[in-house]
Amino acid sequence: MEFTRNNRQLLSKIATNDRHGENSPYFDGWKAYDSDPFHPTHNPHGVIQMGLAENQLCFDLIEKWILENPDASICTAEGIDKFKYIANFQDYHGLKEFREGVAKFMGRVGGNRVTFDPNRIVMSGGATGANETVMFCLADPGDAFLVPSPYYAGFARDLRWRTGLDIVPVDCKSSNNFRITRAALEEAYEKAQRSNINVKGVIVANPSNPLGTVLDKETMRSLVSFINDKNIHLVCDEIYAATVFSSPQFISIAEIIQDMDCNSDLIHIVYSLSKDMGFPGFRVGIVYSFNDDVMNCSRKMSSFGLVSSQTQFLLAAMLNDDEFVGNFLRESSKRLSKRHHVFTKGLERVGISSLESNAGLFFWMDMRPLLKEQTVEAEIELWRVIINKVKLNVSPGSSFQCSEPGWFRVCFANMDDETVGVALERIRQFVLQGKEKDDVSEKSKHWKKQNLRLSLSSVRLYDENLMSPHMISPHSPIPQSPLVRART
Repeated sequence: MEFTRNNRQLLSKIATNDRHGENSPYFDGWKAYDSDPFHPTHNPHGVIQMGLAENQLCFDLIEKWILENPDASICTAEGIDKFKYIANFQDYHGLKEFREGVAKFMGRVGGNRVTFDPNRIVMSGGATGANETVMFCLADPGDAFLVPSPYYAGFARDLRWRTGLDIVPVDCKSSNNFRITRAALEEAYEKAQRSNINVKGVIVANPSNPLGTVLDKETMRSLVSFINDKNIHLVCDEIYAATVFSSPQFISIAEIIQDMDCNSDLIHIVYSLSKDMGFPGFRVGIVYSFNDDVMNCSRKMSSFGLVSSQTQFLLAAMLNDDEFVGNFLRESSKRLSKRHHVFTKGLERVGISSLESNAGLFFWMDMRPLLKEQTVEAEIELWRVIINKVKLNVSPGSSFQCSEPGWFRVCFANMDDETVGVALERIRQFVLQGKEKDDVSEKSKHWKKQNLRLSLSSVRLYDENLMSPHMISPHSPIPQSPLVRART
């Protein structure tokens, strides 16, 4: 014990503080999966990872392109002549072709309604590094950013851990589909002012993580007006821009400010290829600012998290291939739409609804009817049953700072069709056995049917078009599913 205490004193306060945010069900779910990962044959009763927002639906398109373009790699016979140049390249600005490719891709994702300047593309180690870089440029330790909730659980780490910043949640409600309102922004801002917290800006994710929704023009214009009136910054995290699979369309903040009278020096964009193209391992993060000073400062800081020149070289060729990019975006949208439909309709057939959404690699599942009571404690109790007994890693809303207990984020694009079938079957059995317990209680206590807490008797539980035989795992996922009110 003495050694541990003394050893801890040798480390910095930043290294040992608890602002990383790891003490959260969001990360605990990942640990549960890591210790008991599902495999259809080797571990059919393991935990299915539904807490990781990965896009694995279009890897075949990427692999096909790589095979057809061997010269895009410096590690092939066709590309080896570029090896020395690329291996020695270390310009912090990045390869010109890479910056041009990223700028073109960002514009195309936004419907080519705005043109991005390649000279404003600043590299970082993934969106995590990009968000932290922006925070370092815009705020001092002790300052705060307003963040509409529910918001990405990793923001606690990305925005706060090493910067010393604070987050002030802006509570959004399900009554208006969690829309960001000027009234909610003003309330959060005034609350911070009363607490002597210096608010330096607002950061939003568009499309939203965890909601899977896009911001409409009216909301975005309201956001710009708000930060302009307060003379604070607006950071738009647009890393899910190309995951929109149905209307309404994605609109970049860069498009919104084109026809607004506002101070563009206050507007900044974070982008990445981790979600849109499924490249989290490439660590491609982008800072794009309309503020020259922020751009120059973030470029200096990029030395702490540059994208490797080999990755830049490969992606430059890929992103500048207009035919490939067009086909990829169309096919990705179709596959995301299909997978989203399969999951959400499958849940509807057992009486579980979700927030209407059209983007992202996840959806916002409404489990409020299954809570014993509408509290965070009841939500965590239900989550423990789902992860420990049902063996599904879904993330509870409280880890996204949702003000209403009972919502869960469910990721759907990081698994194959067979695993989708297993996950849906596990949920089906879980809800059915919860219903059976309610039915037993109804008979024993002579409850009237209209007073049941949860009734699924009229719900159609199986649809041959949705749950076709090839999607159902031959392994029984939960022979004895737990009851909804289990206290495990």
